[in-house]
Amino acid sequence: DGLDGEELLGALRRMNPIKRARTINKLANTGPQSRGSRAEMEKHFGELPPNIKEALVKGELRLADTVIYSIKQVNSKTVKLFETQDTKAIGLCNVSNAKLPKNQVFLCSGITLLAGVSADLTKDKIMATNYTGVEGFPAIVTGEMNLKANKKQIMPETSCNIFKTANNHRGPIGYYKLSNPRLIMDDVLIELTLELGTMDGLQANTHVYVAMHGTITTP
Repeated sequence: DGLDGEELLGALRRMNPIKRARTINKLANTGPQSRGSRAEMEKHFGELPPNIKEALVKGELRLADTVIYSIKQVNSKTVKLFETQDTKAIGLCNVSNAKLPKNQVFLCSGITLLAGVSADLTKDKIMATNYTGVEGFPAIVTGEMNLKANKKQIMPETSCNIFKTANNHRGPIGYYKLSNPRLIMDDVLIELTLELGTMDGLQANTHVYVAMHGTITTP
């Protein structure tokens, strides 16, 4: 789905006969209909770079569910959730330099925002914090969040009130499903920013946990 005819034929011609036959059989066998963020990703196949499309056809890449997350201290009215100086660290952030690795293209289909107060500012205490819904943090609720990738808007300035989900028992806490999922290409800057109008009532050790949910290309 989403592959241009010429690109698909070109990829098939470069395969050896056995692999070509297997690929054609695989394409012909549609199988069960995709669901969730995978189905959304398939709708965006036409927007993928040619090398990613070809690698998916060859089976060198596949689609997988993933969550890209980060934890940051709320120490100013502007909090950049992903920064160029970030390094991958389990429990704190799972991308480096605010960019996806090469050949990994991500479709962001939803965002989670949680908050908590750490016992102190050591990494262990920050990771061991109980992150809960933002209902108990009014200064965060009245703030705004925006998401850009390669300077292109994915989610413009939006009230953080959308992350108040305590009364919604059908979904995860603090989760907002995007009505218009967008692709984030590899090696482009991810800019996810929390903007607050006030810090009144926030403790010094307040941190936020943000997670982008979706489907990614992976080996």
